[in-house]
Amino acid sequence: MSFASAEQARSRWGDVYLAAGARGVSTCGDFLAATALALALQSAGAGGLAVSGLMLAAVLPLVVLAPLTGRLADRVDSRTLLVGAGVAQAGICVVLAYAEGTALIIALVALLACGLAVTQPTLSALLPEMVRRDDLPRATALNQTAGSVGVLVGPALAGLLVGEFGTKVPLLIDGASYLALVAAGLLLRTTRNSRNTHKTATVAWRLRRDPMVLAVTAAVAATIAGVGAVSVVEIFFVRETLGGSTTAFGLVQATWTAGMLAGAWLLTRPARRAADDGALVNGLVLMLGLCCLAVLAGAAVPAVGWLVPLWLAGGVLNGGLNVFLAMVMARRVPAEARGRAFAVQGAAIQGAGMFGYLAGGLLLESFAPRPLVAACGLAGLVVVALVAIPVTRAVRGERKAPRAAWATSAASA
Repeated sequence: MSFASAEQARSRWGDVYLAAGARGVSTCGDFLAATALALALQSAGAGGLAVSGLMLAAVLPLVVLAPLTGRLADRVDSRTLLVGAGVAQAGICVVLAYAEGTALIIALVALLACGLAVTQPTLSALLPEMVRRDDLPRATALNQTAGSVGVLVGPALAGLLVGEFGTKVPLLIDGASYLALVAAGLLLRTTRNSRNTHKTATVAWRLRRDPMVLAVTAAVAATIAGVGAVSVVEIFFVRETLGGSTTAFGLVQATWTAGMLAGAWLLTRPARRAADDGALVNGLVLMLGLCCLAVLAGAAVPAVGWLVPLWLAGGVLNGGLNVFLAMVMARRVPAEARGRAFAVQGAAIQGAGMFGYLAGGLLLESFAPRPLVAACGLAGLVVVALVAIPVTRAVRGERKAPRAAWATSAASA
């Protein structure tokens, strides 16, 4: 499996910064629009089901289209995918800015997510091609930082803009942000599947054939399924239970993301120094559990301000586990199959998130937000405890394999 090509003496940091910038700008637009629409629905009196329906629409295409978009990322010129998807998404946002009616808005959000289903595995598969193996942790941190900055700015900006201008301005800004993907597609020197660098993807990669990747994917997905409902409950918890304003809600969401930004860099060195892939996986599971613990503690806060240190700590852990997860995938999946790998893993994780969104919308119809936040954190901790068993087995099996191979070789000698 390759990272930067053998003839490439140095990592292409210019491409890393360009791709990270495109991700940051487009992510900012994504969360700007999503937060604006969620606030608009909540302010108009829509219930939890409407908000969860909006979130489901933003995720469903990533799950359903994963088999197709993963193959596209591995077989079609990456420049074509980025430019085409970026232009289409910009146009959809313009239409969305003038749309009326909850059903039409949700349908357009789903269509917008179809473009994300294409660009997400394309950009993820490009990153390991830009850098040498030793530079991957730093490149991943840069990529995570750009995404975190986008997530950090988007909700806070939405809270300010919705209060002043309504939803139209945030959605038009989101449309302009997708032009960053178009620019990246045109300017990146690193490409996949171009006419000059095309390679037939003959690797028959399957998630289930790698116990380590399967275990870590299942661990993250299962935990998100347990704790994911908090994404729907949070807006009602902050706005209604704690009495926070729209601006306060945006800032609370931004706090978690600020922690992710810091965590991506603070935990880059441990990721680089990990003894093996098993150490990365064990560290990732530990951080999953601590993230859920932060959510559980958040249910007890008496005011919005108390969420800030808890969400900041949770974000640091979240940023670190994202770096660890990207490292495991890039190091273990063959280069020719990375598009499919990232798409399949993303589908599993996003599908688990869909379960959380749906559960959150349904539970809000019968329960108050505070006990639901506590239930989400507790459910996440229970799931982490359960998935730790198969993860530990996978790590032990991985570490025994080299010793078994050495013993067989020594015996035959």
